Amino acid sequence: MNLQDLNKPQQRAVKCIDRPCLVLAGAGSGKTGVITRKIAWLMQQGYLPQQICAVTFTNKAAREMRQRVTRLMDRKSTRGLKISTFHSLGQRILLEESHRLGYRRGFSIMDTRDVETCLDGLARRSEQDSDHVRQSMYQISRWKNDFIDPETALATADTGIMQAQARLYLEYQQQLLACNSMDFDDLIMLPVQLFRAHTEVLNRWQDRIRYLLIDEYQDTNTSQYELVKALCSLRQKLTVVGDDDQSIYAWRGARPENLQRLQQDFPSIELVKLEQNYRSTSRILGAANQLIANNQHLFEKKLWSASGVGKLIRVFPCKNAEDEADRVAVDILSSRFQQNVPCSQFAILYRSNFQSRNYEKALRDHSIPYQVAGGNAFFERREIKDIMAYLRLLTNPDDDQALLRIINVPRREIGAASIKALATYAGSRKRSLDIAMRELGLLESVGNRARIRIQGFIELIQELRHLAQQEDAMELCKKLVSRLDYADWLSETCPSTKQAETAMENVSELISWIGNLQKDRDDKSLDAIVSHLSLMSILETSEYNKQQDAVQLSTIHAAKGLEFEHVYLAGFEEDSLPHHQSRDSEGIEEERRLAYVGITRAATSLTLSYAKTRQKFGELLQCEPSRFLYELPEADLEGAEHIVSQLSENEKHQRGLDTFADLKALLGTAD
Repeated sequence: MNLQDLNKPQQRAVKCIDRPCLVLAGAGSGKTGVITRKIAWLMQQGYLPQQICAVTFTNKAAREMRQRVTRLMDRKSTRGLKISTFHSLGQRILLEESHRLGYRRGFSIMDTRDVETCLDGLARRSEQDSDHVRQSMYQISRWKNDFIDPETALATADTGIMQAQARLYLEYQQQLLACNSMDFDDLIMLPVQLFRAHTEVLNRWQDRIRYLLIDEYQDTNTSQYELVKALCSLRQKLTVVGDDDQSIYAWRGARPENLQRLQQDFPSIELVKLEQNYRSTSRILGAANQLIANNQHLFEKKLWSASGVGKLIRVFPCKNAEDEADRVAVDILSSRFQQNVPCSQFAILYRSNFQSRNYEKALRDHSIPYQVAGGNAFFERREIKDIMAYLRLLTNPDDDQALLRIINVPRREIGAASIKALATYAGSRKRSLDIAMRELGLLESVGNRARIRIQGFIELIQELRHLAQQEDAMELCKKLVSRLDYADWLSETCPSTKQAETAMENVSELISWIGNLQKDRDDKSLDAIVSHLSLMSILETSEYNKQQDAVQLSTIHAAKGLEFEHVYLAGFEEDSLPHHQSRDSEGIEEERRLAYVGITRAATSLTLSYAKTRQKFGELLQCEPSRFLYELPEADLEGAEHIVSQLSENEKHQRGLDTFADLKALLGTAD
């Protein structure tokens, strides 16, 4: 394979296979190309494709990586190559090994809503305050991401609230095991626990995965790091690609210090820096470099570009939020007509989702097509969740959340009193709802009409389980939809005929997807397919009905990894970016990294906009430009002259002292 089109550091990163390799890849430095070339290089050096595993954070990134590897080689020679998300890798391990942890085949993967419902029920049962269930759910997730088990959480809890949350965590894990269910975080934490408890299992997976590559490594949490460390501890054959300047997910457990831990746990690791940016102009990169230089760094690097100086960075001071949105929309419209720029080359990026509303209105008013990143998640649609709940219950009779969702879908008039009686009886007997509803004791405790309806539901599930033993997953799904008269149910319950038809089209899409999975997967069992789809329901958002030529509206978080010719960073003001909840030095550093990520999405032009006033909670508030604006090179800004001139020499000096003090505090130096 010819590597001549790669620069020298990229070639060095690709060829480094005899020791661990840390690739410090700046924004737009061609890191995906390095990973895909390295996979091909490994196969040329004698690695079998089934011995190589590449891991990233999104299914979209994994698909693109596989497509690029296939273009470099060919589909036949890459057969067996594993490219997936962290959670898909964990799921693959657990599908084979979870019985060693007390789980049975066909375990369910619970989504966020299922988790919240389960925790709420447990809190009520133990007479805990159920008003703070969501807070407890986030805390339990943080514990799992930090690889802290319930016993350790309980032993280290130092407040009454934390102790209550730790007790709920313990009950929750016991409930998950009883229901043969896992949550999203378990897909990482449980494989690590498995490897620590069963050396022979770890040895087997170390033998299967002889070379591991990880993308976006700065976004790994503690559990993910422990999984990597376990898999690579024997041969130490791994390549990680990351950038501490783009670590913007601390709120969901990311630990950029994992980059530093690598040097401790893999002392022979080789560091390669990719500093040439192939995306942005020198002026945009200069602004990004000067901004991020105010942060403490694990590794020093400085991006550079051969793409020319480029345009000045524009600053739009606006009267209010509506004026800001309208000015951006008019500017896009002007570029469209004067330079014939496609809409798809424009992106409006913001800190928080709610900020999109004014921009959506302004773009609609000017007849500019737009696309909001993410849209409605396919698996969050009611009809998809209904069918998935049936499939989950068929594969896992202990999945109480699935049963509760579909016990009255379609309507069976099993009332709230009957469901409460069922839940109470199941709890007292320590049975799943599916088992409890078949017991004579429950049936005798409800009225005759309720008993007949429950019996009808029991018979339906028995009939469907019998079908599941005879049919493949796709055919079963077709017969399930037909047996339920689900199309009629949608017609009865949807607000319009058009919505019912669209919902049924989505169900047909799900059935087709199941059919494709049967063709592509080695394990074609219903258990494996339902498990895969359950994971997709958490990871995937819908990719249907996307307009090809549309302005992209997105949070900066969601835009990470993307690039656009023309970027508008909206709401570039205090309390927005940086966010008002980020008050300490660590929080400000993460917000600065977020601004850095937003700036480096731009290839040709960058515009920063802010409002002087905003309406919040019915009150008109005065706004200040973001402190980050003052950290950008003044000579490269157009439209910010009056802002800088408003600062007296004393104010400029004080801002410099504040920044210096923050840096000293971070570095731990004394006065």
